[in-house]
Amino acid sequence: RGYHILAQRYRNRFGETDIVARRGGVVAFIEVKARAGHEVALEAIATKQRRRIERSAMGFLAGYPNVVEHTVRFDVITVVPWRWPRHIIDAWRP
Repeated sequence: RGYHILAQRYRNRFGETDIVARRGGVVAFIEVKARAGHEVALEAIATKQRRRIERSAMGFLAGYPNVVEHTVRFDVITVVPWRWPRHIIDAWRP
Protein backbone atom coordinates (compact mmCIF):
# COMPACT_ATOMS: atom_id res chain seq x y z
CA ARG A 1 0.00 0.00 0.00
CA GLY A 2 2.99 2.30 -0.26
CA TYR A 3 3.90 2.50 3.42
CA HIS A 4 7.50 2.67 4.58
CA ILE A 5 7.96 0.65 7.79
CA LEU A 6 9.85 2.72 10.36
CA ALA A 7 9.67 0.21 13.23
CA GLN A 8 8.15 -3.13 14.18
CA ARG A 9 7.39 -4.12 17.77
CA TYR A 10 8.58 -0.71 18.89
CA ARG A 11 8.94 -0.50 22.67
CA ASN A 12 9.85 2.29 25.00
CA ARG A 13 9.25 2.94 28.68
CA PHE A 14 5.77 4.26 27.90
CA GLY A 15 4.40 1.28 25.97
CA GLU A 16 4.56 -0.72 22.78
CA THR A 17 3.39 -0.30 19.18
CA ASP A 18 3.22 -3.21 16.73
CA ILE A 19 4.06 -1.25 13.56
CA VAL A 20 5.13 2.33 12.91
CA ALA A 21 4.80 3.24 9.24
CA ARG A 22 5.09 6.39 7.14
CA ARG A 23 3.34 7.22 3.91
CA GLY A 24 3.72 10.70 2.54
CA GLY A 25 3.18 13.17 5.35
CA VAL A 26 1.46 10.67 7.66
CA VAL A 27 3.00 8.55 10.41
CA ALA A 28 0.69 5.66 11.36
CA PHE A 29 0.98 3.80 14.64
CA ILE A 30 -0.63 0.45 13.90
CA GLU A 31 -1.98 -2.12 16.33
CA VAL A 32 -2.35 -5.64 14.92
CA LYS A 33 -4.96 -7.94 16.46
CA ALA A 34 -5.55 -11.57 15.52
CA ARG A 35 -8.86 -13.01 16.67
CA ALA A 36 -11.66 -15.30 15.47
CA GLY A 37 -13.55 -12.37 13.92
CA HIS A 38 -12.85 -8.80 12.80
CA GLU A 39 -15.35 -7.32 15.27
CA VAL A 40 -13.88 -9.33 18.15
CA ALA A 41 -10.41 -8.09 17.22
CA LEU A 42 -11.55 -4.47 17.29
CA GLU A 43 -13.26 -4.93 20.64
CA ALA A 44 -9.99 -6.31 22.07
CA ILE A 45 -8.42 -2.84 21.92
CA ALA A 46 -9.64 -1.33 25.17
CA THR A 47 -9.23 2.28 26.27
CA LYS A 48 -6.28 1.37 28.50
CA GLN A 49 -4.44 -0.23 25.56
CA ARG A 50 -5.17 2.76 23.34
CA ARG A 51 -3.61 5.09 25.91
CA ARG A 52 -0.53 2.86 26.11
CA ILE A 53 -0.15 2.97 22.32
CA GLU A 54 -0.61 6.75 22.32
CA ARG A 55 2.08 7.19 24.99
CA SER A 56 4.41 4.91 23.02
CA ALA A 57 3.76 7.04 19.93
CA MET A 58 4.68 10.25 21.75
CA GLY A 59 7.91 8.59 22.90
CA PHE A 60 8.67 7.50 19.34
CA LEU A 61 8.10 11.00 17.98
CA ALA A 62 10.39 12.48 20.64
CA GLY A 63 13.20 10.19 19.45
CA TYR A 64 12.67 10.88 15.73
CA PRO A 65 12.46 14.65 15.24
CA ASN A 66 12.38 14.29 11.44
CA VAL A 67 8.79 12.94 11.62
CA VAL A 68 7.42 15.32 14.26
CA GLU A 69 5.97 17.58 11.55
CA HIS A 70 3.98 14.68 10.06
CA THR A 71 0.32 14.00 10.75
CA VAL A 72 -0.07 11.25 13.36
CA ARG A 73 -2.70 8.56 12.94
CA PHE A 74 -3.68 5.42 14.87
CA ASP A 75 -4.69 2.44 12.73
CA VAL A 76 -5.69 -1.15 13.40
CA ILE A 77 -5.09 -4.25 11.31
CA THR A 78 -7.34 -7.17 12.17
CA VAL A 79 -6.24 -10.68 11.23
CA VAL A 80 -8.83 -13.45 11.04
CA PRO A 81 -8.23 -17.07 9.98
CA TRP A 82 -9.01 -17.77 6.32
CA ARG A 83 -9.81 -14.13 5.54
CA TRP A 84 -7.85 -11.18 4.21
CA PRO A 85 -6.49 -8.84 6.89
CA ARG A 86 -8.54 -5.69 7.33
CA HIS A 87 -6.81 -2.29 7.70
CA ILE A 88 -8.88 0.24 9.61
CA ILE A 89 -7.43 3.66 8.90
CA ASP A 90 -7.67 6.29 11.66
CA ALA A 91 -9.33 3.81 14.03
CA TRP A 92 -9.33 6.29 16.94
CA ARG A 93 -8.12 9.73 17.93
CA PRO A 94 -6.48 10.59 21.25
